[in-house]
Amino acid sequence: MAVEEYRQYIRQILSERAKRVRIPPNAQEYELQTLFDSEHDRYQLLYVGWRGDKRDFGCVLYLDIKQGKIWIQHDGTEEGIANRLVAMGVPKQDIILAFHEPYVRQFTDFYDPAKLNAGRS
Repeated sequence: MAVEEYRQYIRQILSERAKRVRIPPNAQEYELQTLFDSEHDRYQLLYVGWRGDKRDFGCVLYLDIKQGKIWIQHDGTEEGIANRLVAMGVPKQDIILAFHEPYVRQFTDFYDPAKLNAGRS
């Protein structure tokens, strides 16, 4: 599949996810932000704001595209963005679960032994 398709899928998923998140009732200046860096192929969904007198900031999803593969750096969702990407037509061998140690990845459904060292640049 073409990298441009992957970019579109990621933007779509992050945008949809941002619309579904509930803002906590005691939140002030609270928002979900989608960051789309197509030049460097980095994509994030994060939350930022205040809950009462506590600062709230965190990453929900963070993905990269490297050497034609989607690298899931962080996935804080229940459904799993990898499953959503597969449902959209992305082959499992084009998805790297980067949040797992490289050695552990071979025991997942998302593993391509030919690309074990992919992403080293």
